[in-house]
Parts: sequence; structure tokens; C-alpha cells
Amino acid sequence: MSKISDKQVNDPEALGNVTSQYGGVQASASTAHDAVFGEITEDGPNYRNLGFWGTCVLMMKTQFGMGVLSIPATFDTLGIIPGVICLLTVGVMTTWSIYIIGAFKRRHPEIYSIDDAGFKMFGVVGREILGFAYCINWIFVSASGMLSISIALNATTNHGACTAIFVALAAIVGFVLSSVRTLGRMTWLAWAALTSILTAILALTIAVGIQARPDAAPQSGPWSSDWKLTNNPSFPDAVSAVASQLFAYGGVPGFFAIVAEMRDPKQYTRAMAVCQSVVSIFYLGIGVVVYYFCGSYVSSPALGSAGAMMKKVCYGLALPSLVFSVLLLTHMPAKWLFIRLLRDTPHLTSNTPRHWLTWLACTFFTNITAYVIASGIPIFNSLISLVGALLGTLLCLQPMGCMWLYDNWGSTRERKRDLRWRLGVAWAVFVVCAGTFIMGLGTYGSVRGIVDAYHSEGGSGSWSCRDNSNST
Repeated sequence: MSKISDKQVNDPEALGNVTSQYGGVQASASTAHDAVFGEITEDGPNYRNLGFWGTCVLMMKTQFGMGVLSIPATFDTLGIIPGVICLLTVGVMTTWSIYIIGAFKRRHPEIYSIDDAGFKMFGVVGREILGFAYCINWIFVSASGMLSISIALNATTNHGACTAIFVALAAIVGFVLSSVRTLGRMTWLAWAALTSILTAILALTIAVGIQARPDAAPQSGPWSSDWKLTNNPSFPDAVSAVASQLFAYGGVPGFFAIVAEMRDPKQYTRAMAVCQSVVSIFYLGIGVVVYYFCGSYVSSPALGSAGAMMKKVCYGLALPSLVFSVLLLTHMPAKWLFIRLLRDTPHLTSNTPRHWLTWLACTFFTNITAYVIASGIPIFNSLISLVGALLGTLLCLQPMGCMWLYDNWGSTRERKRDLRWRLGVAWAVFVVCAGTFIMGLGTYGSVRGIVDAYHSEGGSGSWSCRDNSNST
């Protein structure tokens, strides 16, 4: 096995040395060792090759995916004012959670994913519970991405083939593309994907502002948008809507993997601030404008709200982004499983037969599982509500509150237990309690929605050939 060259060790563009305090690469003249990946050589992938702007775009794309398409519908449930307040609250809470990920990684460089944090805080039980939730969450979200691709293909081709075929095609493409082994090699695709989804949503926003009425509204007779400043939903429906908003910010657990592959993790906080600022501005603008012009006739996914022609245009523009989402969302659990299987072995960073067989097996497993879920629960809105409530909160909020308490509760050397410390404790406890509350009631509301939808459809949605691009 060949060592990395002196040029690679000393060139941050080639390897990305960072100080050992931040959990980075410890390099000598002949070798480099990462706290997570182990010895990095020329014989394998360079897992530490993610620059600042690549980090920003991957963060934004991890957040800015299918979840944004459900935000106008949550405003229909809650009303604009409560919807905006809830969305801002969720944004603040998840931004804090993302910051805590970087701080925890800085203190504990051996952390790769949320299961490692769970092991440090709660032992083997914490590792297994959070690891299982992490893997299943991303697989479910990947399934939602496959559904989105099938919706886009149905919309752009006028239901040119059986929907089950489109979902299978999405799974095949996902397997091929998600087999790229490092995040650093995905950044140029991430830029194209981010441009794709932003263009599609801006086109939608402009279209709903200039057209006479949305596609789902009555097409004859007088019509005006029935948007509401406030609404009076049932309690489970309201919590389910908040869970959908949390799903829009649900890329939080993926930031563990992103910071682990950064060349210089000291830039993490700055990249996080860029990401959350851009994402929150777009979420608010898109949610308010689309709901204002469409009212209760807003579709979910929202790209179907601007009429038949614009639906084709919007989905056509968004298709590259949807494909990349499936790529990234299946890569995350596959990489987690791969590292867990090969960690502390030379096969993790070397192009051995075992390395490749394990990696391809992991990507195949995550893709085939996501395909089964996508085909079995083909209801976009209910699926994302369920994922956001059951797994999104568990991975986005509660562990980060516990991580702050773990690092700060018994620490009196760096800081006295002053007002700032007490406020930090109160906020961390609030995040844990709020996450648990949303998880419980949101899951109930989402499951009820899935049951009602299956009853109304006679259970015929699974592995169906029916056009799913006309759902609202």
C-alpha cells in the first residue's frame, strides 16, 4: 500500500490538513491519519477533499430538496401568520442543532455520524437506536425522492409509462450515481442540482403570480384565492404540518458526514450560516407567495400548482435536482453502513476487492429498500409528514440538546454556571422536549393521514400504474 506523497501532505488542496484539535488529518512526511477514516493513501479515495463552497452547496442541497415543495401546503393548514412563525421557529432550532454538530465534532474528532455521538452519550443502546434511526430516515427520504422523480416523469411525459416503472427507473439511476464514494466528487453535480430546483421553484412562483387560477381550482366561473392569515386546524393536523416543515429542514443529520469530509472543518460554522440563511429566505418567500396566490388549491408537491403546461416546465426544470437528491440521500446511509462495516480496517481507504464489494453491496441495499418503501407508500404528503415526525425530530433536535448537555453540564473549568450557562441548559432542554412532543403527535397525525388516504383509494396505491402527478 503506497503512502501519500509529500506534496499531498503539505498541500491542503490535495489532502486538506487541519489541526488535530478539530478532528482533522494528522500528517507526517510520509503518511496521514484521520480520526475517522484512518490512514489516507494514494491507493484509495480521499475522503477529506471537500472545500468551503463545495460544503456550502452540499449543505444547501441536503436541506433544499423535496421538503420545500410541501411548505405552501403547511401554510394552508396553519394560515400564513402561524405558518411563518412555526417555520421561523423550526429554522432557529435546526440552525442551533447544526451548530452543535460542528461544536461536538470539534471536541470529539472521532465522531463520524450521529450513532457515534449516541455511543459517547448513552453507550451501546444510544449507538444502536440512533444508528438505526439515521439509516432508516435517509432511506425513507430517498424513497420520497424516488416518488418525486416518478411524479416529475409522469408530469413531463403525460403519464407516458406505468408509475411503477418510473419508480424502478429512479431506483436504478440512484444506485448507479450513489456509488460515487466521496462527497468531494459530488460538488459539481450539487451546483447543477441546486440551480435546477431553484430555477423550477422561481418559475413556479412567477407563474402562480401571473396566471388566472391554479390547476386544482375550478376552471370555470369566478374565482379568487382563499388564502387565510390564520386558520383553525385540528391539533393533530397542526402538529403534522409543523412536522412537514421540520422535514424541509430535515437534512440536519447529514451535516455529520459533511463536516467529516471537509478539508478544513474550521470553516464549518461559516458554511452553515450561509446555508441556513439562503434556505430560510427561499422557504419563506416561496411558501408565502405560492400559498397567497393558490390558497387551499395549492398542490403538494407544489410544482403542480401552476397549471398543466407550467407543471411540465417546472418538473422538467426540477428533474436534475430530484435525481441528485436520490443520489445524495442513498449515498448517506450507504456511506454510514460502509464505514461501520470497514472502520479500523485498511479496506476502508484502499481499493481492495473487499472495499468495492462492501461499498456496492451497501449502495444496493439502501436503494432496493428505498424502492420498496416508495412503491408501498406512494402518497407524497403523508410520507414526508411521517418521516419528518417519526425520524426527523429524533435526529434533528433531541440528540443535539443532549450533546450540548453532555459537553456543558459538568464543565466548570471553561465556564462558570452563570446566566448564559443557565439559558443554554433551558434551551437544550426545550429543544429535547419540543422534539419529543412533535415526534409523538406528528407521527399520530401522519399515520392517520396515510390510513385515510388508503381507505379513500381502496389500498390500490401500492405498486400502482396510476398517474401520481395529479395528486394535490
